[in-house]
Amino acid sequence: MLILRRKAGESLVIGDEIKVAVLDINEGSVRLAIDAPKRIPILRSELLQAADANRDAANEQSQPEKLLALLNHTARPK
Repeated sequence: MLILRRKAGESLVIGDEIKVAVLDINEGSVRLAIDAPKRIPILRSELLQAADANRDAANEQSQPEKLLALLNHTARPK
């Protein structure tokens, strides 16, 4: 894992095709702009976790409460 500091208006490049720019930093929140080819999926990690939990629940490997907790951000999954 690479850890960098960037200020608003600065960016970084991943490979030859992906550029990530910091648009704004405000009260602990960062707005990013990601420029990548359409063939490269860009997902928020919480949506990927919810999809994994949903798939596990469908396969009866997980409790439905785990998915609800991920989607609601109100309770921690067990």
